[in-house]
Amino acid sequence: MSFAETLDRLPAQSLLVRRFAALLAPADDARLEAMAQEARALTRQNFGRTMRMFAPLYLSNECINNCRYCGFSRDNPILRITLTVEQVLAEGRHLVAQGFRHVLLVAGEHPKFVSGSYLSDCIRALTPHFPSISLELGPMEREEYEPLVAAGAEGLVVYQETYDRGVYAEMHTSGPKRDFNWRLDCPERAYAAGFRRVGVGALFGLAAWRPEALALAAHLEYLLKHCWQSDLTVSLPRLRPAAGEFVPPFSLGDRDLAQLICAFRICFPRVGIVLSTREPAPLRDTLASLGVTSMSSGSHTEPGGYTGQGRGAVHQTVRGRILPPDENADALATGQFEISDERSPAEVANVLRRGGLEPVWKDWDQALLAK
Repeated sequence: MSFAETLDRLPAQSLLVRRFAALLAPADDARLEAMAQEARALTRQNFGRTMRMFAPLYLSNECINNCRYCGFSRDNPILRITLTVEQVLAEGRHLVAQGFRHVLLVAGEHPKFVSGSYLSDCIRALTPHFPSISLELGPMEREEYEPLVAAGAEGLVVYQETYDRGVYAEMHTSGPKRDFNWRLDCPERAYAAGFRRVGVGALFGLAAWRPEALALAAHLEYLLKHCWQSDLTVSLPRLRPAAGEFVPPFSLGDRDLAQLICAFRICFPRVGIVLSTREPAPLRDTLASLGVTSMSSGSHTEPGGYTGQGRGAVHQTVRGRILPPDENADALATGQFEISDERSPAEVANVLRRGGLEPVWKDWDQALLAK
């Protein structure tokens, strides 16, 4: 049975998911503080005082999907580029100099520009510098993932965006991403292909946050049973401003986000929780001790954003059509969304240390698998 069947009968919840739902009920200050204390204790017990540091590296902002909320959406009139392997390597070397040894490769879904061979070449170019490489791409078949694992990728991240089928259909108006179940089953295909890390998440702001979180928790429980040999992580990103000027119909407040992180840590004590630079610096500093185990820093969401790679070679698209070069030809490509925490990796690391946490830049090496 796939998770799609489980999702469609969520009223028949497990004991774990029912406990999770109870933790999401409106809470007064005393109850929220008690949750925070329990979440902190469980995090220390299972992860120590460490914080895994990573950076996203955007390869391409070309995309064949129309997603109303995404800056890369096909019909948005934005500046686009796909970096060459050499340009990707230059971006990677910059991140290495910043201290990173974990990188997340991100690209829009466009087989013409982001092919399997291109991805494999990028991964192979980066493996001498990064012992941990994860991917955030359009869903693929298991057989398409296997060469990427062989090239050196060890993690895959895929957000369902929203677990509400009606909202999903409304937000994804064209392209292969319209297939809800295909995306929903992606983590299992990735696991079968050999990825040792699998990350899931929902994009908060598209639907009411409590039902969304409940579905995400049910998905995580399902994956713990069916993908038990992988390290699982969960991300709880909130929508940020992006090209297209989409206005989120729902909101998840700061206090509710803190409660949500505590609920996930209490119910899933050994699952990693990821916090990105979408969130403002003061809030990230506060949330870091509640249950978060992995943070990005110094992030850019545009291809070439770290070193200016690709400048002078971008092109503009309107409704998916490439326009002739214009006065924007020397600009950087457009980012997927605006970040909020613009501090450098060193600044974030120093704040974590002052808060009693230890930034971890490397916690994995392929040599650990050598026989």
